[in-house]
Amino acid sequence: MAKKTIVKKTRTSKKSVKNDFPFTSEIFDSISGNGADPEYVKEYRRDAWKNFANLPIPTTKEEAWRRTNLKSMPVNDFFIPEYHKDAIVDLTPVPDEILEPLVGESHSGQIIITPQEVKVKENSELSKQGVIFTDLSTAIQQYPKILEGIMGKIVKSDEGKFSAMVSAFAQNGILLYVPSGVHVKIPLQSILWGPGENLALFNHIMVWLEDGSSATYVHESASPTLPNTNALHAGIVEIFVGAEANLKFVELQSWGEHVWNFTHERARIERDANIDWILGSVGSRISKNFSDLNLNGQGASGRMSGFYFTDGDQHLDHDTQQNHFAPNTTSDLLFKGALRGNSRSVWQGMIYVAPGAQKTDGYQANRNLVLDANARADSIPGLEILADDVRCTHGATVGKIDPEQIFYLLSRGIPNDQAERLIVEGFFDPIMQRIPFEGVRSRFQQEIVEKMRF
Repeated sequence: MAKKTIVKKTRTSKKSVKNDFPFTSEIFDSISGNGADPEYVKEYRRDAWKNFANLPIPTTKEEAWRRTNLKSMPVNDFFIPEYHKDAIVDLTPVPDEILEPLVGESHSGQIIITPQEVKVKENSELSKQGVIFTDLSTAIQQYPKILEGIMGKIVKSDEGKFSAMVSAFAQNGILLYVPSGVHVKIPLQSILWGPGENLALFNHIMVWLEDGSSATYVHESASPTLPNTNALHAGIVEIFVGAEANLKFVELQSWGEHVWNFTHERARIERDANIDWILGSVGSRISKNFSDLNLNGQGASGRMSGFYFTDGDQHLDHDTQQNHFAPNTTSDLLFKGALRGNSRSVWQGMIYVAPGAQKTDGYQANRNLVLDANARADSIPGLEILADDVRCTHGATVGKIDPEQIFYLLSRGIPNDQAERLIVEGFFDPIMQRIPFEGVRSRFQQEIVEKMRF
């Protein structure tokens, strides 16, 4: 896993500034000072703490954050559950419907993470084949060599305030490791459930597929909505897909609408390998997601399908990157979103083609349907091409429901609210067709119904 340069991200200035979050060095020492941890983990967290202490909270002066303002975030209200265990009692349990499989009829393994505990349901047959699917604490103690091969190798702690925060403080997370040539046929599932007021939750997901292996992995982050309060989630996702390996990764975000959500996610795809990455975002108060595809090996391919639906005062900002570092690579990105109320969405996309990455085939599109007058969608596609034998296309649209379509359905006796819902469902159908999992499609369709209720 040799180091590669990430091209696009403009790193935050490292001027020494006041740390506005109430996460002090004493708290860091208290929750990260396990003497039994491997030296690599200790050093990784120490470096992350230095970056966290020195990096400022992003402002709208930075291009990546120009459309997402964090001034109203009550940074001093958040606390880390591991440091205040007495404050995390009587929390809402995980709903049964979230525990149900979204892909297939059963799980190969399931991990449930809450502020109070971690539950790991292992699969003995997979373990015999060398598959590791476990929580972060177990991985640190039992699989340190494997963890060292991926932790902090794909997403660096100095990429921003929130990546540093996760790297320094995350006690919870997931490690999925699939050895060379092993095929995990039944999907794996993890759930991060975050009820509670003013909680600061950190989660670090690492997925490593060796050469010629395959797996399907579903991760969901969720919580109930708690009015008149706040909560914070910051996460990192690091994915390595080895040569000729195949990963299907489904990621659902249904945080309560009081949650401030920030993630740095990056997948590195090697020679002739493939990733099918599906992202669904319907929750949170404010989200800022960096999601990158790094196509490092010749013949690598990646597909990204995004679904989002906002209402009320929600603000969702997706920043995507398709980096073609090798010849004969393919990327295909389609994000579609609908907006109601006073909500806002931002999508910023970039296809980067490195020098020498000939025969690149890159596609990106973002389509938005604005359902109310006060809703707003910003869509900013981009290309940076440094090779001369490529095919790269992009497009973006923002529009309203065609009144003639509404009139036609009304003339056929369909009530207005049902007519709008049918049009919205038709708008999202191209995304639904890209999702090979009936359970995920059903969840998205149910979210459309919920969001369309008057």
